[in-house]
Amino acid sequence: MNEINTTEDSLRLEIEQLKRQLEEQKRRAVRHSDPVNKPPTYRSLLVVVLLLALLAVAGYYRGYVPRQRREAVLAAEAQSNSSSLPLVNVVAVGRGATTGNLVLPGNIQAVTEAPILARASGYIRKRYVDIGDRVQAGQVVAEIEAPELQQQIRQAKAAVDQANSSVQQAEASLQQGRSNENLARVTAQRWQKLLDKGVVSRQDNDTYQMQWAAQQANVQALEKAVAAARSNTGAMEANVARLDELQGFQAVRSPFAGVITVRNIDTGVLVTEGSTLLYRVAQADRLRTYLNVPQADAESVRVGQAAKLTIPDLRGRTFPGTVARTSSSLDPATRTLLVEVQVPNASGQLAPGMYAQVDLSVPRKNPPLAIPGDTLVIRADGPQVAVVRPDSTVHFTRVELGRDFGATLEVLSGLEEGQLLVVNPSDATREGAKVKPVRPAANAPAKKS
Repeated sequence: MNEINTTEDSLRLEIEQLKRQLEEQKRRAVRHSDPVNKPPTYRSLLVVVLLLALLAVAGYYRGYVPRQRREAVLAAEAQSNSSSLPLVNVVAVGRGATTGNLVLPGNIQAVTEAPILARASGYIRKRYVDIGDRVQAGQVVAEIEAPELQQQIRQAKAAVDQANSSVQQAEASLQQGRSNENLARVTAQRWQKLLDKGVVSRQDNDTYQMQWAAQQANVQALEKAVAAARSNTGAMEANVARLDELQGFQAVRSPFAGVITVRNIDTGVLVTEGSTLLYRVAQADRLRTYLNVPQADAESVRVGQAAKLTIPDLRGRTFPGTVARTSSSLDPATRTLLVEVQVPNASGQLAPGMYAQVDLSVPRKNPPLAIPGDTLVIRADGPQVAVVRPDSTVHFTRVELGRDFGATLEVLSGLEEGQLLVVNPSDATREGAKVKPVRPAANAPAKKS
């Protein structure tokens, strides 16, 4: 800059000297000319123009041109310094998805499943259904033949008749006892009147009074005997009703509509009451599956929440379901929440026992920060990322990681949204190093739950 100023000063001095020489020539011309003012000649004007042009050309080449050259040199040096900085690819820290897809495995089960046991002992006379057959509620699935049950019913009915006869006999004895009690009462009252008149002795009157009291006690005993006989009759009748019910159980019926999944009997097999498993029936129009939801997503699962089931064997098919209920508490051993998802199965394509993947659309109230996995650096003091500061310097900061989704990672602390991170930091990316960040046009961290 000092050299440029010196050149400009020398040019100004030369211009001043030329001006003074021109004025000197004009004064000489005036002295040697006629007193009358003459206009300048063409030659003098041409000389002046040439002098001015020479001055302008000299000023351009001695002032402006060197200055432009120096500015170009400075710009080239600045661009050279900028291009010498290492180029690094950067990505911006963003938020994860507000709605994450939580996929968990589960086994499909029937909503209702029950065994069908024999309620009457005997032989299977006939069976009507087999494995895979659909049955309705109350439908007869098998018949049991029990001849001894008929004999037990006849015996029980005969016992009822015998009990009724005992009741009648007890009632007849009660009538006789009441008649004897009335006779003793009348006799006692008469002897009491005779005693009042002094006709009979007190001893004889007391005898008849005691006979009346004995007959009253006898009547009460006979009434109790009649009640006991009637109760015995009721017990006998209840036994007959029980045997009639057992006779009705000879026709084995399905407790509800469903599909026969197990058959353990055939015609002629001996079955025992209450212990022989005949069939197993399951409701297949609505199925359920149990899931173990991790603690991190337990608060997001609600009853009535939508779910989707996919079966590995049924490619391209999804089955909608609903969260029916939750255990409302975590298992202390696994730190998971037990969730039941029910799925309609009107088409019958799903079967109990299938393996399924259940996709829960879990809303996230405050999604954590998400970074690409190739920005993470694992060092002895923990996981770190290289942050590019606004002054283009690199700073390694520790982060607390959440869930790992492979391509992306959740960051719980250590970063702020919008910060630039170096992708795949190299050896040139050191603490405090100045770099030139290059941000792709489409720079958004993959959002994955």
